[in-house]
Amino acid sequence: MRSFLKTKTAIALALSVTAGSAVADGHGGVEVLHWWTSGGEAAALNVLKDDLEAQGIAWTDMPVAGGGGEQAMTVLRARVTAGNAPTAVQGLGFDIIDWANQGALANLNDVAAAEGWDDVIPAALQQFAKVDGEWVSAPVNVHSTNWVWANKSVLDANGIAVPETWEDFAAALETLSAAGVTPIAHGGQPWQDATVFDAVAMSALGPDGYRSAFIDLDPEALGSDAMKEAFDRMAVIRANVDDNFSGRDWNLATAMVINGEAGFQMMGDWAKGEFLNAGEVPGEDFLCFRFPGTQDQVTFNADQFMMFDQGGNVSAEQAALATAILSPSFQSAFNVVKGSVPARTDVSDADFDACGKQGMADLAAAAESGNLFGSVAHGHANEASVKNAIYDVVTAHFNGEFDSETAVDELVTAVEIAQ
Repeated sequence: MRSFLKTKTAIALALSVTAGSAVADGHGGVEVLHWWTSGGEAAALNVLKDDLEAQGIAWTDMPVAGGGGEQAMTVLRARVTAGNAPTAVQGLGFDIIDWANQGALANLNDVAAAEGWDDVIPAALQQFAKVDGEWVSAPVNVHSTNWVWANKSVLDANGIAVPETWEDFAAALETLSAAGVTPIAHGGQPWQDATVFDAVAMSALGPDGYRSAFIDLDPEALGSDAMKEAFDRMAVIRANVDDNFSGRDWNLATAMVINGEAGFQMMGDWAKGEFLNAGEVPGEDFLCFRFPGTQDQVTFNADQFMMFDQGGNVSAEQAALATAILSPSFQSAFNVVKGSVPARTDVSDADFDACGKQGMADLAAAAESGNLFGSVAHGHANEASVKNAIYDVVTAHFNGEFDSETAVDELVTAVEIAQ
């Protein structure tokens, strides 16, 4: 990979911007490409916009709808090919590494050193924020994907306690179905199918099996009886979604739970932002818990902002944006609204609600025990070619094209070809 260009003067200017001295007259700005378009996500993003605008840095918004970011990456590739890259782009996992290896990203080492990022950002996140020892993106948060969200009133009315095991969960689905309530709110999009599969596979394979199959890509683990059990469980979930699930956006599925139209949703903790945006209170109106069988594990992704090379130097505005993103005050304010947890380990949980406190505690415990794993669905377990191959098999099975045994065989073959 090429060696990134940088200038000390640009960084020094950027750091003075954060104190409100440079670009205070309002000239200069950032164009930010992202896919945070739902109500809760937009509310969280406004925290960052307001922070930058208070420093006199204009924000040009470039939202591209699509919760998994695939559409945003398509738009980005076109912009880069045309020689017109945005200032900063939301990125995930191996996508960040791919862009860095193409020499497209600016070097943030001086900002990182001045702010002490190496000491406060977990190694699991640094794996995707640094390439060849050089910081190329600023982590915004840590999301975990193996959550279940539930409408408390619906569960109470049907005598359902928080399920602890897969068997408990399957029984709860039967109870809701018999009561005429849609058991599971789901959107039929490949990334959503794969998000559910993240948790289901972890519950069926266990942490060692998940690591072997989806991080080490061991053919025996991919083709195991436990993997067939994972697909069998996905078939149960498919039987408990409504008929109109195909193509539904994730936040519309969340709204079904909020409105009492469905009992459960399996989705990452960005869903909490939708509940909060609707005035819901955790523990009173909705419940959050780990997918049964994964209580001691966390599958994660981390939103980051890549800073695209604007001609050889890190611009003052880019460095100011990176500094603002990693400030402890922003990390708390943003993640309280977003539903995620801070990317820094030194941020207090005092302002977080019950679900946020649980998320922070779960993340710390999983990191300590070695049970913190990159999400397959969100590009933190393997590169895009492998992720997309898994998407294809999971979605084909979910839509009834394969039975579970065939899906296991197809998964082994697809991953082998994709490597």
